[in-house]
Amino acid sequence: QVQLIESGGGLVQAGGSLRLSCAASGRTFGYAMDWFRQAPGKEREFVGTISWSGGDTAYEDSVKGRFTISRDIAKNTVYLQMNSLKPEDTAVYYCGRDRYGFRGGRTRGPENVDYWGQGTQVTVSS
Repeated sequence: QVQLIESGGGLVQAGGSLRLSCAASGRTFGYAMDWFRQAPGKEREFVGTISWSGGDTAYEDSVKGRFTISRDIAKNTVYLQMNSLKPEDTAVYYCGRDRYGFRGGRTRGPENVDYWGQGTQVTVSS
């Protein structure tokens, strides 16, 4: 069984930064880890992914250059550093274990994830 717990969300002004954490218990070693987000009234959308080793990352176009995913294997934790935040980044952010792997980092849907965290709210004010 895998448990994922996100933290670090909050309210920030446009242009500000937040770092989200996703602490895992259970097996995530050997798996790519994904971040998704879901705004009110919208579908859950892919934000980015990191390979099992942490050596490769990929991002959805709207966050490229602003968001960075990293992982600490020893701590079994994945991070999402978000800079230059915009009001349109407002959403609940979820981490998930990807059942299919990094696969070149291409965009993926939530069906790829076999375990989800509970989510953390990020609100960006204008």
